[in-house]
Amino acid sequence: MPVSYAVKPAEIARRLQHSDLRWVLFNAPPGHADKGERGIASLPGREREFDAGLDTVLEYIQAGGCRRVHVMAGLLPEGADRIRHLDQFVGSLARAADRLAEVGAEVMIEPINTRVDVPGYLLEGTRQALECIAAADRPNIRLQYDVYHMQIMEGDLMRSIERLLPWIGHIQIADNPGRHEPGTGEINFGRLLDHVDALGFDGHVGCEYLPAAGTKDGLAWARPYLQGERA
Repeated sequence: MPVSYAVKPAEIARRLQHSDLRWVLFNAPPGHADKGERGIASLPGREREFDAGLDTVLEYIQAGGCRRVHVMAGLLPEGADRIRHLDQFVGSLARAADRLAEVGAEVMIEPINTRVDVPGYLLEGTRQALECIAAADRPNIRLQYDVYHMQIMEGDLMRSIERLLPWIGHIQIADNPGRHEPGTGEINFGRLLDHVDALGFDGHVGCEYLPAAGTKDGLAWARPYLQGERA
């Protein structure tokens, strides 16, 4: 079954050129999102669909120049053997990493909180993520560290990011609770982002949040960074 996205590769490339933007990350096909699926990389029996998704991913990489792709683990079916699904996930990661290495791209894996947003998600913590990276044993598999999810699941963000820095390829931010923009919840983003800079992180920090009062107002927190006042 062909796997596709809503926007075609050529249109992505056109919009990037028109906007003078760089595309830094996208998700591999998640399966049947309309049925609640959150990735298929850990699901036995879905290998052909997963590999077809990699074919599609490569088309978009070549069109848009993106070099990081998040491979979602998926949900652990009720009563299923977690070890079996983790082994399946590791095998999928290795295949994806080998395919993406051909075009100089990286596979990203992201622990997602199971307490609030995605109950049953297979990859729920950074320790588990590092174990999967080690088991897959590919140099182009990196950790996608989502501040919101990890605040809920693990906390201790500043020390956590410092400890995990050698594996982190991308950081995403949202405040907690509510998953809104920085400044709406409990996380001290001023100190956290300064700490990330001080550590020498050279990747991108993505804003993956739901603006509390619209996109424009939701970017007010970022003005000092955009204007160079925190440089």
